[in-house]
Amino acid sequence: MIKFCTQCGGAVEERFAYGRLRPVCPTCGHVHFIDPKVAAAVIIEQAGKVLLTRRANDPQKGLWVPPGGFVDYDENPVHAAIRECREETGLQVEIVELLDVISSVGQVGGASIVIFYRARIAGGALAANDDADRVSWFGPDELPELAFEPTKVVLGRWKAEPHRPNANPQG
Repeated sequence: MIKFCTQCGGAVEERFAYGRLRPVCPTCGHVHFIDPKVAAAVIIEQAGKVLLTRRANDPQKGLWVPPGGFVDYDENPVHAAIRECREETGLQVEIVELLDVISSVGQVGGASIVIFYRARIAGGALAANDDADRVSWFGPDELPELAFEPTKVVLGRWKAEPHRPNANPQG
């Protein structure tokens, strides 16, 4: 939590402001809003399978997620999803559609809000990179142990979709 004001450096205290308790600086009056952490991820399907990455770091090290990560403060979430996929998998993707925006407020570690996009492969070579130690394709009945509730929700929906061979072919 915030202990010192980002505007003047004074110690903050909890006060009622804008409908709830928030960190407020008694010196300069600045109200600090605790913003959510936002992540963007891509669902890439090929031959009826989905691409997942295995987390190399905590939280939930060793569990699987779609390629994705945090959105930088000055970044469009679409660009973040494309960047994170390239960093983690070596693949260049194009966003096809917005799938869902899922809140995970109260979850320890990870993002407060995850934006999921459906994407198709546009180039690159598949290889685990960055904070993924493995990448692999999984069919609806082959899903590994998943990290984070938003991942479980979106892949549960994906699993329930009808799957067609070559539904999203590479290139």
